[in-house]
Amino acid sequence: MSQPATFWQKYGTLAQMAQAAVALLGFVAILFQINEIRFNNRAASARQAFLGYTDLAFKNPKFAQPDFDAIKTASRDERVQYETFVTYFLYACEEAISAFASRGEWQASCDYDLRPHLPFLCEKNSAEPAYLSTYGADTQQWVRSAMKTAAVAPPDCKLRKT
Repeated sequence: MSQPATFWQKYGTLAQMAQAAVALLGFVAILFQINEIRFNNRAASARQAFLGYTDLAFKNPKFAQPDFDAIKTASRDERVQYETFVTYFLYACEEAISAFASRGEWQASCDYDLRPHLPFLCEKNSAEPAYLSTYGADTQQWVRSAMKTAAVAPPDCKLRKT
């Protein structure tokens, strides 16, 4: 008659169990490392985009703090440059806010820089509603909320003084 199998005969020796545990811990560590690398890459990309926007604002102060009425009557090239500036700004903020969702200073910085562009965004959204749809849902909601808070609405799309 055969004897009942002991625990280690049934499941392996202690060394085999330890090896399996170490392998499992190694796999979990690799998953954490991949996640950390992904986060760091996204953060670096967001910082790079925002630094690009900051450099653009430094080189184009007339777009960073715009006189929208003057820009509307400027040359076609200047209007396109301003639209591209705002597009880059929204992209940089979209990246920064999503990469650093838990850090409110990025949102505050973008909120501060968004305000002078609200008249343009109001008119652009009225004329071409598809413009804002090129951004994520959070960015669309952020811009619409900022317009509502600042009472910037069609048809005049004027920024009220505060």
